[in-house]
Amino acid sequence: MSKTTLELPPDPILERREEIQKRAAQTLGRRTLVSKAFLVMLVLMFLVALLPLGSVIFALLQKGISSISWPFLHTLPSQPSLIDQNAIGGIGNAIEGTLIIAGLAALIAVPMALLIGLYLSESSSRVGDFLRAIVEIMTGLPSILLGVFAYEYVVVPMKGYSGLAGVVALAVLMVPVIAKASELAFRGVPTTLREAGLALGARNSRVSRGVIIPAALPGVITGVLLSLARAMGETAPLLLVIGTSISWAWNPLHGMSALSLLTYDYSGSQYPSQRAAAWGVALTLVVLVMILSLSSRLISARMRKERR
Repeated sequence: MSKTTLELPPDPILERREEIQKRAAQTLGRRTLVSKAFLVMLVLMFLVALLPLGSVIFALLQKGISSISWPFLHTLPSQPSLIDQNAIGGIGNAIEGTLIIAGLAALIAVPMALLIGLYLSESSSRVGDFLRAIVEIMTGLPSILLGVFAYEYVVVPMKGYSGLAGVVALAVLMVPVIAKASELAFRGVPTTLREAGLALGARNSRVSRGVIIPAALPGVITGVLLSLARAMGETAPLLLVIGTSISWAWNPLHGMSALSLLTYDYSGSQYPSQRAAAWGVALTLVVLVMILSLSSRLISARMRKERR
């Protein structure tokens, strides 16, 4: 090493680095211990959070699996009597009513919610901010209020309970959920895709239809299926508006049955057989909701994988 090099002042960056490395080595044991302690706490909190869910699933399987059978799923219900208190029948009409009401509600809510979500994702005006605030407020509304709304504006004018009133209530419930999910999905599309489409001379509407919506489709489908699963599990709105039915009811202009409503009715029945069957009805509903939720995840993951 030359004399000139030895006479140079020490490098402050190197000295600072050595000091940091020395302090890090001194506190390595403590930081490792703290990290492991927090990891153990997180695992414990996760297990504690799983306890209620696990308890519910265990109770459903333990008490509801005995009621599940093919006749139970596709036949009509029968009312127990003093002669035959174990007469239950099936829940076929409730499954049918749930699918019809939720499906029609989705047909109404999805196009409207997609248009709202697309507008909110591209708008920065005061009107857009006001509409976004309305959507967020409606997302947190108690579902019973939607039942009151459908009762006042559908049941009262029609002078009778009907599946259509349930469709309206669930559609209003689904619109803000899908709109919020769609807005987030549309905002997640890279701006470079839009700019590329505009650079080719395409109109904004054409870019939205041909570029933005296809790119955001996985997130949109996830939001639609999750909102549909939530709508299928709602009881409060349907309790006020769809009435009851013990027969096959394909016409939404008349009273219909639904799994969530049937679970509520059976759980408070005076007959032990119906109270026991309520667990089977609830298990069927949970399985349907779980299928929709898992389908949304699988479809979204597959579409994202294909786009890569």
